[in-house]
Amino acid sequence: MGLLNKLDDPYDGGGIVLGTVEDLLNWGRSKSNWYLHFGLACCAIEFMAMNASHFDFMRFGTIPRTSPRQADFIMITGTVTLKMADRIKILYEQMSEPKYVISVGSCSNCGGPYWEHGYHVLKGVDKIIPVDVYIPGCPPRPEAFEEGMIKLQEKINKQAIFNKRKKLNSENEESK
Repeated sequence: MGLLNKLDDPYDGGGIVLGTVEDLLNWGRSKSNWYLHFGLACCAIEFMAMNASHFDFMRFGTIPRTSPRQADFIMITGTVTLKMADRIKILYEQMSEPKYVISVGSCSNCGGPYWEHGYHVLKGVDKIIPVDVYIPGCPPRPEAFEEGMIKLQEKINKQAIFNKRKKLNSENEESK
C-alpha cells in the first residue's frame, strides 16, 4: 500500500524537492527559449503550421524574436545559398552566449535536392556555423519540429554551467 501511495505523490516530503542550483537554472533556460527564425524556402512555410493553433510551438516556451541579440537559438529553415551564408554567419556571431542552432529540412542539413547540380547552394549550414539539432525531412512535418525542440531542451538541461566556467578559467591559465 505504501508503494502505491508513493507513485501517486513522488514528492511527498513536505513540499521539498532536492536538486542543485545548476539544475534549476538549466530547467529555466530550457523552458523559456527565444528564437530567431531564418526562413528561406519550403520549410519556412511548413513552420507556419507549427506556429498555428493546432501544433502551438509556443507551448514549449519559445518566443520569436526579430533581433539576434535577444535570441537564444536560431532556426535555419530552407535552402541556404552561398550569398545567404555570410548573413547567417553574421547573425550567429551577433547572438549572445549560450547560443544554439537548429537546422531544419534536407536543404539546410545537406543541400537537399539541389546539392548536386546547384553551384550556388551551400552543402549544409554546418559548414559555416555549428549545429546543435538537425530536423530531417523535405519539408519536415510539424511533429518533427516538436521532436527537435524537445531534443534542444534536453541538451540545455544537461549542460554544465559552473563547471564550464571553471574549465575555461583553467584553460586560460594554462595558455599563459
